[in-house]
Amino acid sequence: MTTIIDFEKLDIRVGQIVSAENFPEARKPAYKLIIDFGADIGLKKSSAQITKHYQVEELSGKLILGIINLPPRQIGPFISEVLTLGVPDENGEVILITPDIASARPGGKLY
Repeated sequence: MTTIIDFEKLDIRVGQIVSAENFPEARKPAYKLIIDFGADIGLKKSSAQITKHYQVEELSGKLILGIINLPPRQIGPFISEVLTLGVPDENGEVILITPDIASARPGGKLY
């Protein structure tokens, strides 16, 4: 069983997508994201399999949640620095977890 101490080790922050592009080299359809996590953390890269519900053109400016303290992960020729969080829809496709109020600030920590 996971303890609260284990959970508190995860650094989950609000990020704002700065740019998104197609990631044709990925095994499953995905986008490459550049996410701003505020002045203290800066810009981080992430690969996200969110192509079923989101068009690349609509992602810039979107607020998301991401885990910023996991080790980087090599995904094909791309290094993903952040785990962008989502939940499955009824078909198992990813829906992004997003703050429901637009005034959430990049870098804000989940608590």
